[in-house]
Amino acid sequence: MERCLSTYAFLFRGSSKVNGKGGFLLTRAVPGNAILLMYRVYRNVFPAVHNELSYWIERAKLIPDEELRSQALASIEEKTFHCEGGSIYSVLSRGNDKRAIRFIVAYQTISDYLDNLCDRSTSMDPDDFRMLHESMIDALTPGNPLQDYYQYREEQDDGGYLHDLVKTCQQVLFEAEDYHTVKQQAIKLGKLYGDLQVHKHVIENERIPRLQNWFKRYQKEWPELSWYEFSACTGSTLGIFCLVSYTLSGKMDATLSNQIESSYFPYMQGLHILLDYYIDQEEDEKEGDLNFCAYYAHEEQMKNRFRYFVERTHEEIQRLPDAPFHQMIHEGLVGMYLADRKVGKLSNAKSFVKEMLKVSGKKATFFYYNTKMYHKLKPGREI
Repeated sequence: MERCLSTYAFLFRGSSKVNGKGGFLLTRAVPGNAILLMYRVYRNVFPAVHNELSYWIERAKLIPDEELRSQALASIEEKTFHCEGGSIYSVLSRGNDKRAIRFIVAYQTISDYLDNLCDRSTSMDPDDFRMLHESMIDALTPGNPLQDYYQYREEQDDGGYLHDLVKTCQQVLFEAEDYHTVKQQAIKLGKLYGDLQVHKHVIENERIPRLQNWFKRYQKEWPELSWYEFSACTGSTLGIFCLVSYTLSGKMDATLSNQIESSYFPYMQGLHILLDYYIDQEEDEKEGDLNFCAYYAHEEQMKNRFRYFVERTHEEIQRLPDAPFHQMIHEGLVGMYLADRKVGKLSNAKSFVKEMLKVSGKKATFFYYNTKMYHKLKPGREI
């Protein structure tokens, strides 16, 4: 999603009313249609995201170790769209957008930085990957002491960069009065995410057995999923961003926190990551990278399973407050990912896209064609 939602920064430069200070009039209301949502995203959210990222870029430039500095800067430069897309959830915070964005940008920056470190690891040491991702759990746990997250790797001196990212997340959550209500769910999703990153980055011949054995612990709870679908469901940060943003709105309770977890995990998060893997199939095959879509027996099975994820996501998010917003995110995921230029290179893509748009709803088609228009207007820019 993060890759694709930032598309609309360009499309909606629009004409909605703003107040005298340049702010959107309905900053506390959750937008209920695509144009209002994306105008607000362009007008308020993205500038705040870029402001936060500017700080972290300058902070990363101060990292003493050359390799860590290089990966920190590259992770921001190459994956700004992750922070942009994730920060759309800040509109759920009802007036606490800046605090939500501060958390989302810091947490996503940790995720992207660690992903770069793991991708470029020469040791492929699971202990190293596990220790690095302890930072994401500490970031979700105000009061947890900071740890030596680099203790299993040669490069260690980041000048406190990762610690500062963790402390930023902790501070936002410490000040969130209702965070205790969602802490359990957030940490659960964070641990699943960390487990996935460990298993998928080890040496190649160990990856699949580790992922399959990991899934056996959860198979009774999710018998309708395959090991590779379950893995995909754990690879998204959307559920955490949704939980934190609602918490900052001051309207969180135990019922809502449980609703959010069950609405986003596994289906919304799974749909998000499966779409991401779908468009990267050709690229991953060339580079020899793990791609969960490759484990479907055939095209028809993959199409049927994607349809299942779309239908279950739609069903689950209807139980949430602000359901039209979550429905826009759901349909936007489908429309925008399938409009990616990479899709045209895939075999049988035309029939797959047609089927997914049909089952996803009219807004998915709206997002699809508007994203196509964006690519034509900005032919040199990748999302």
